[in-house]
Order: sequence, then C-alpha cells, then structure tokens
Amino acid sequence: MPFLGQDWRSPGWSWIKTEDGWKRFEFFSHDIQDNSDIDLEELQVENKENLFSAEDCKIEAKKRKKDHFNNNTKSQFFFQEKWIYVQKESTRERHGYCTLGEAFNRLDFSSAIQDVRRFNYVVKLLQLIAKSQLTSLSGAAQKNYFNILEKIVRKVLDDQQNPRLIKDLLQDLGSTLCILIREVGKSVLVGNINIWICRLETILNWQQQLNNLQIPKQVNNGVTLSDLPLHMQNNILYKFSDGWDIVNLGQVTSTLHMLSEDRQLWKKLCHYHFAEKQLCRHLVLSEKGHVDWKLMYFTLQKYFPKKEQYGDTLQFCRHCSILFWKDHQLALLFKDSGHPCTANDPGNCFMSVSPQQFIDLFKF
Repeated sequence: MPFLGQDWRSPGWSWIKTEDGWKRFEFFSHDIQDNSDIDLEELQVENKENLFSAEDCKIEAKKRKKDHFNNNTKSQFFFQEKWIYVQKESTRERHGYCTLGEAFNRLDFSSAIQDVRRFNYVVKLLQLIAKSQLTSLSGAAQKNYFNILEKIVRKVLDDQQNPRLIKDLLQDLGSTLCILIREVGKSVLVGNINIWICRLETILNWQQQLNNLQIPKQVNNGVTLSDLPLHMQNNILYKFSDGWDIVNLGQVTSTLHMLSEDRQLWKKLCHYHFAEKQLCRHLVLSEKGHVDWKLMYFTLQKYFPKKEQYGDTLQFCRHCSILFWKDHQLALLFKDSGHPCTANDPGNCFMSVSPQQFIDLFKF
C-alpha cells in the first residue's frame, strides 16, 4: 500500500520574521480552535442507523476539520507569494529548474501595473518578451501575458496616461506575431495557430482604440503649470529623462516651447544617456558650427540604448537566489525584506534587476 503522506521536500509552513525571531504564520488558528471540539455524540446522532466505534468517530472528526480547513483556504483566504526561487539545475530537494514562464506567473504583475512606480518596468519587460522570448512561454504563461496586456490597455484607455509606451509595445508584439505566424513550421510556436491569429486581431483592435483615443482638456481653476515662474518650469523640464516627453511638453505653450529648445537642457540629456566616446563618434553640428544637442540626442538613440530609469524594480537576493518585489512600506514598518531571507544582513544581498537582466536570469 503506498504511503500517502506529505512530501518532506514540499514548501511547508509559512513563516514571518518578528523581533523575537521567525514564527510560523497560521491563517486559521482561531477558526480551527473554535471548531476543534467536535463532539462525538453529534456524529452518533447524525448516524443513528450505523453505530460508529470510538476510532471511527475520531477519523471522521479529523476529516471534518481537514475539509473545513481546505474549504476556507480555497475560498476566503487565498494567498500568493510575490517571490520565486530562481533554480538553474536539479538537486535532491528540487527537481527541474525555474523557467521564464513560471517566474512570469508567480511574480504578480497584475497588481504591479496598478503601482505608478512599477508600471513602466512591467511594460518594458513585456516589450522585451515580445521581441525575443515569446516562444519561450508555456501555454499558461502566454494566457497570463495577454491577460496582463489587456489590463494595461484598459488602464491606459481609462486613465489616458502613457499611451505612447503601449503603442510601442503593441507595435513590437504585432510585428513579432506576424513573423511567427508567417513562418509557422519553421519556428516553435506553442499553441494552436488559430489562437495566435485571434490574438493578432485583438492587438490590431487595441491599436485602433489607442489611435482613436482623445484626451479631454481638463478644466482646472487652480494653479497650472503655466502659472509657475519660469525658473520652476525650467527646473521641471530638467527632471525629464526622455526626449520625446520634453518635445511633447514643449507643444503645450509658447513659453514651454522656448524652454524646451534650450541647448543646455539637451546637452545634459545627452551626457546622462550616452558615454563620452559615443558623443565624439556621432558629433552633429549646426549651420553656425555649434553642436546641435537636440538632433544629436535623437541620432544617438538610434545607435545606442538609452539609460533606463524606473521608480521601482524587481530585486534579486544573491544569498537566497530569490527574485521578488520589495514592499518599501513593509520594509520600513516591520523590517520585512519581501521574501524569507536567511542572511544575517539581508540588505547587503539585494540587487536591482533591470528588465533585460530579468530575461537573462532564465537563459540557461
């Protein structure tokens, strides 16, 4: 008869870090205590026709407690960890390895897109996956990918924010799908071809909706950007890290247009994104012999990648090999690192992971 016990290599209990050390975290301790005293007489009353022995009653009581625990777990108190162990080889304790699709499913990107600090990071990650790693996703990961993409599109259509980022993402994704569908049979395309054709049609529909997006003019009786002094408007422009944002803002008023054409502004932007050797190789001069820093910026971005800047990124623990989202509020209040770290000083083990580094973690 096979042994039907719990595997000793399973994840086990959930633990939380307190000032007194690590303690086991039980979701239903009060519920189980309230229902632990199940009278054996109740079982006998319900089953008067079939008399149970004391041992049978105990088994039935344990079964009821187990069913009560499982039902509450599935319906009311489902909890998902926002971290994943990045495993690159098989061991005695863990069989197999972690895939890109598994990490994409586990890291809860659906809630991350609701955070303004993480929105650009998730969009960039989806764009990189669309360009090179789309065929590496499993069927479940593909479904999750397009569900998150749909939520992003709906969010942009409702909020009228960041439409340019999503247009670039859909453009890259649509181009990749066209190539994969056209060369089906030559490349590994997980899933039915008709499903991919439907997804391509959905992308074209989203692009049409974004192109027809009309951002209404907001009527505000309070202080606007144009009411600020010139030096404050100029300081705001110097905080931008994307040249297209500066160009778009310069189209609002004539004053902002004048400030957006400042040579020092574009010079600082070029030095922020590109190295000195890159600037010397692609020097662009105006008719008067001066360096045209604005034209130089848009020329350099065609040849070299820009420096990426995000409000919040995924973190990787070098000690535990765990990839996770770090909740800064919990870290300040409860000294919670965001994952069950066993290092003495977890703060020194963390490193920020860019979207490209996230992809590289799963290239074995």
